[in-house]
Order: sequence, then structure tokens, then C-alpha cells
Amino acid sequence: MLDYRYDTQLLIEGENLDEDEINDYITEHFDGDCLLAVGDEELIKIHFHTNEPWKILEYGRSLGEIYDIVVEDMDRQSRGLKG
Repeated sequence: MLDYRYDTQLLIEGENLDEDEINDYITEHFDGDCLLAVGDEELIKIHFHTNEPWKILEYGRSLGEIYDIVVEDMDRQSRGLKG
């Protein structure tokens, strides 16, 4: 049994983005693990395991335009099904 079911990935395109601030905000406000927030002031890639991927997408959208969105169900994948 996985603690966090959804592997959530997205790109955020915006202005004055700060990967450290984004990392800290996600850590403090969302339940999950395996966080990766990397990039520069105009483009950040997010990777996060969570049970509530829509919250990460909403947060990302509040920072800029989001795209290349991938949400995979790791529980289904572990059972040999399409995630």
C-alpha cells in the first residue's frame, strides 16, 4: 500500500519564480513526498507524490501558466495496470 497514490508532474512558466520558495510552500502546505522543484525564474518543474494532485495543479496555476501535466496513479501501476 502506497502512502501517496499520485505521481504529479508539471511545468510552471511565469516570472520571478523561486524554486526554494515553491519547494518550501509545497512542503509546508501539502501532504506528500518525493518533492522536486527545480528550474529558474521563468520555468519550474514540479514532481510530487500526493493523494491530492489537484491542489498542486491549483497552486502551480496561481504562479503562472502550467503545462506538460502528468498525473499517474502509482497504485494502479503497482497492480500491473495502466496508471
